[in-house]
Amino acid sequence: MDKKPLVYFLCTGNSCRSQIADGFLNVLGGDRYEVRSAGLEAHGLNPRAVETMKEAGIDISSQTSEVIDPEILNRADYVITLCGHADEHCPVITHQNVVKWHWGFDDPAKATGTEDEIAAKFREVRDSIRDRISQFVETGA
Repeated sequence: MDKKPLVYFLCTGNSCRSQIADGFLNVLGGDRYEVRSAGLEAHGLNPRAVETMKEAGIDISSQTSEVIDPEILNRADYVITLCGHADEHCPVITHQNVVKWHWGFDDPAKATGTEDEIAAKFREVRDSIRDRISQFVETGA
């Protein structure tokens, strides 16, 4: 069996956006891709991200918040940063055939307002990530 291309999603804390992307790609393209996610730091899995994904029918509750692993980073086929901070501070990638993309999304964990307004921001970011993952699965780009 051929090795699946490794997609490594990165953000600052590996608590929301990269976890959501990890969950969506595992569901939408996990048969074609090996999926991992990490952060510059490990902030723990955000409970609102778990709840928001549950609303979309995807359980990410068993995912863990990880710090970027240089070994995984340097064997990845795709490194995709989901926030500007991670894009600017991503460790040096020595693997020359890696495709590195930046897909910037707002940090829903920084949303303020009522519970409904915060939940709406999480859903907005979740849906934007889902749409981008769907495009990636369909086109490879």
